[in-house]
Amino acid sequence: MDLKQLRYFDAVAETCHFGRAAERLHLAQPALSQAVRRLEAELGVLLLARTTRQVGLTPAGEFFHREVRRILGDLDACVIGTRSIAEGSSGLLRVGFTGTSAFTQLARLSRMIRSALPAVALEVQADLLTPGQVERLLDGRLDLGVLRGPVAEPGIETRSLLQEPLVLALPADHRLVAEPGLRVADVSADEFVAYADTRSAVNEAMVSSCLRAGFSPNIIHRAPGTAALLALVAAQLGVALVPESVRSMQLQGVVFRDVADATTIDLSLAWRADEPSALVAGAIDVLDRGGFFGAPAQPSPTTSPTS
Repeated sequence: MDLKQLRYFDAVAETCHFGRAAERLHLAQPALSQAVRRLEAELGVLLLARTTRQVGLTPAGEFFHREVRRILGDLDACVIGTRSIAEGSSGLLRVGFTGTSAFTQLARLSRMIRSALPAVALEVQADLLTPGQVERLLDGRLDLGVLRGPVAEPGIETRSLLQEPLVLALPADHRLVAEPGLRVADVSADEFVAYADTRSAVNEAMVSSCLRAGFSPNIIHRAPGTAALLALVAAQLGVALVPESVRSMQLQGVVFRDVADATTIDLSLAWRADEPSALVAGAIDVLDRGGFFGAPAQPSPTTSPTS
């Protein structure tokens, strides 16, 4: 029994007429009749009740026809799904976001992907530091990563999204909360909170800003992620230099202040350089055409002593 036999039988069962079924299949009627008889012989069951005037399904034929329609429908869906995955128009796209970049970039990315590729499902992995995202990209646990560049790791390709300035995260009762025109040197005597992963791009930018201001930051506490880092600041355990997008996280006891001479930090989209997936290539093309690269971040909420 093969698929051709099933399709032949389906056509006859649908039309209850060998002539019309043969026309639909672009097949000679005798050849169609012989194929159906061979199918019946293989099954050892009479599927069609034939008379000189009409053709009908036997009870066994009715059951067999229902199952054949299900099998052929599943097969057609399988073929369509396989082709759409190969073409990059469907599948699961796993996207990582560093720190609070999900607050500023996820909505835009999701809208573009869902509009152009509605059959693509997004899996979001948020608050991942850049080193962790690079590891997941390289071992296949992530397809795309919104992370802090530049990335020097071989095998990773990136495109810049924007340059973010660093801002000061201060405890709400800090002496500098109400001071105008802050500079990095103003916190040279303070204790600092930083990320636990020493490879963090934000840590590097923070240290660079401090060194340019003439001092090395006194890092007392380290946090695994942005939420924990801000909690340490709110607990008056130190100050931090963080990307401006962190302002989107509302946490009582933390105040964000602009700093005139702080450095900027890059936010980029990253993927494996040897990525074989048509889905990833298609998603990058959609984002490119949609203006995702080089676009500014969404406005941050107004800073207040309890933000």
